[in-house]
Amino acid sequence: MAPTATATAAEQSQQHTKKAVGLAALDASGHLSPLAITRRSTGDDDVVIKILYCGICHSDLHSIKNDWKNAKYPMIPGHEIAGEVTEAGKNVTKFKAGDRVGVGCMVNSCQSCESCDKGFENHCPGMIFTYNSVDRDGTLTYGGYSSMVVVHERFVVRFPDAMPLDKGAPLLCAGITVYSPMKYHGLNVPGMHLGVLGLGGLGHVAVKFGKAFGMKVTVISSSPGKKQEALERLGADAFVVSKDADEMKAAMSTMDGIINTVSANIPMAPLFGLLKPNGKMIMVGLPEKPIEVPPFALVASKFTSPISLATGRNHAIAGILRVTDTHIVRVAECTGNKTLAGSCIGGMRDTQEMLDLAAKHGVTADIEVIGAEYVNTAMERLAKADVRYRFVIDIANTLDKAAAAPATTE
Repeated sequence: MAPTATATAAEQSQQHTKKAVGLAALDASGHLSPLAITRRSTGDDDVVIKILYCGICHSDLHSIKNDWKNAKYPMIPGHEIAGEVTEAGKNVTKFKAGDRVGVGCMVNSCQSCESCDKGFENHCPGMIFTYNSVDRDGTLTYGGYSSMVVVHERFVVRFPDAMPLDKGAPLLCAGITVYSPMKYHGLNVPGMHLGVLGLGGLGHVAVKFGKAFGMKVTVISSSPGKKQEALERLGADAFVVSKDADEMKAAMSTMDGIINTVSANIPMAPLFGLLKPNGKMIMVGLPEKPIEVPPFALVASKFTSPISLATGRNHAIAGILRVTDTHIVRVAECTGNKTLAGSCIGGMRDTQEMLDLAAKHGVTADIEVIGAEYVNTAMERLAKADVRYRFVIDIANTLDKAAAAPATTE
């Protein structure tokens, strides 16, 4: 129905809302099924995007299952959105119909605080997430497992021509999540030694950015079976098995920084021992339980290993020695000044910068493209870490078929 002369602005806006369909979780079972939704009408500063691809982030799995106890149902996840502009509001200057664009983890902020003014919208107290959040108009945000989205132009980035949309979509979360701390903690300097803890969706991208920056990159993993892939497929310079005491000892005090992508609770003290004095460990993984950090691990590191006196052999022993009745104990000391920090995605300016640099150096995510009908199976596989390294949903070619008979919110 066309708006009448007496219709209010709110009524006119409602009359011009856009119908869409998505894959939604209705409860903490996390099962995703088709759901008809509406998107807001196109505002003067908005960009309307036809979604072509959307990556599946591990946080999507946590969210749909309410692992973080903040779920708002129905929930349509997805914050690694790649698509094409179909419409632009009258005040939009950066985009036009046909442009290749992306949307990451946030779709709005207050746009006026100190953080926003400096380009760090990700630090804004009023930041609004792409899904499972309440937008400024009071509506629930729905993510990229859907046919289209309407977003303020400030929170849209342009895909460089050299960047494929499917392999580039995960960079809008995984890419900026590792790029931002590398930039702001000085772990982007050629010749420096970067450790990447964990070789999953975040870790494999961190390796690629480390190499793009000209760094020496060592992957630290509890899985020896990932060594060949890390070295030969991803281009890492070295591989350390975190459960191998000898390999950990050999790598002590060699790394300028570590990007910690692991979401499990693991012993932290041995990892700090890998850092040089003044080294930094940046947390981008989110363990469900609090981590334990012995204060001594930040101040100094010590590694002891007994050498038997009963072998009758001569030993070339480095380091400080302590003699007992049956053993000489090697005690390796290194000074501390270690830093433990955290990082949460990045601002919009940095996200665009990251995409441009990735395109220049050929950095993309390693993906498995799936259809919308496969998404629940993909979530089961993701829970088992059975993906190398990111699922990406082919929204444009498969969602309509999967959503032939959706439920409705109306």
